[in-house]
Amino acid sequence: MISATVLATPVLLKDEAGGGPKTTKETGGAYMSVISMKQLLEAGVHFGHQTRRWNPKMKKYIFTERNGIYIIDLQKTVKKVEEAYNFVRELAANGGKILFVGTKKQAQESVKEEAERCGMFYVNQRWLGGTLTNFATIQKRIKRLREIEKMEEDGIFDVLPKKEVIRLKKEKERLEKFLGGIKDMKELPDALFVIDPRKERIAVAEARKLNIPIIGIVDTNCDPDEIDYVIPANDDAIRAVKLLTSKIADAVLEAKQGEEAAVAAE
Repeated sequence: MISATVLATPVLLKDEAGGGPKTTKETGGAYMSVISMKQLLEAGVHFGHQTRRWNPKMKKYIFTERNGIYIIDLQKTVKKVEEAYNFVRELAANGGKILFVGTKKQAQESVKEEAERCGMFYVNQRWLGGTLTNFATIQKRIKRLREIEKMEEDGIFDVLPKKEVIRLKKEKERLEKFLGGIKDMKELPDALFVIDPRKERIAVAEARKLNIPIIGIVDTNCDPDEIDYVIPANDDAIRAVKLLTSKIADAVLEAKQGEEAAVAAE
């Protein structure tokens, strides 16, 4: 594999020379970047797909091509992370809820960890069709999950036949696997954060149908037109996914800290 430093040196030098966009956020009167070029490079965010597997609509986010692989323009990624961060921070500051979606193996752990860290919802197993567009039915399944949980908590399992307990536990495990990350989601989310829109095309289609804004980690083989806040990046590397997902969670936490500070000042 080609070294990340070698591949991205032109972009890095351009940024260090001051040619890149001054993407910053304000924090306590001082300015700092939401994400650095170094962080993106180290996580391999710049590696796109093979040139034969690309979507021409992603051309504007591609810096160059090396050894049959597209290299994403990290200056644009920095700017787009900034835009997504600001959107999420404002949304969360106004009480908005975000649903993190990433069911591919490389994203499952990060999606769960980061959504839980910032107190938001997530889907990291199979997306159940109708999760958004047939929300009432999904809520019925969540209600069933809660019923079984309560039965267990109340000791009802202790007086039921063993076979019935085994059946109920299996049902609970299945419901928890697919609905555990949204069982506290009482209404539709105000935004979706999606890793790999191609993989999560059903989730994207449902959100678009309901006019729910979508933030997405979009690789060179995806259609950026389906996403409201595009983050051009490698969606296959665990470190890249973790880094970018953590930034979205950070935006939520910054908004919450701002709320707490405002309440304390009153």
